[in-house]
Amino acid sequence: MAKALTKSQIVAGVAEAVGLAKKEAGAAIEALVALAYKNAKNGFTVPGLGKLVLVNRKARLGRNPATGATIKIPAKRVVKFRVAKAAKDAILG
Repeated sequence: MAKALTKSQIVAGVAEAVGLAKKEAGAAIEALVALAYKNAKNGFTVPGLGKLVLVNRKARLGRNPATGATIKIPAKRVVKFRVAKAAKDAILG
């Protein structure tokens, strides 16, 4: 299995594809990330890629794998990324 791209490889790829300097491409990616962090509470969509959403998880019972004891896991809010159908079709074929 191939290794995941590093941040510098992603910046270089975006810069080459769009025709920008690496510094400008890096700034654009950082701005997109900052915007996603700021607006994730309301749902943040990257068209063609997916959507960041906040989800409320219910409280549940779990099991400690070391001891086998049952423990109560409290309810909490988590961030999930839902992959867009277009991305799934492009990747999986």
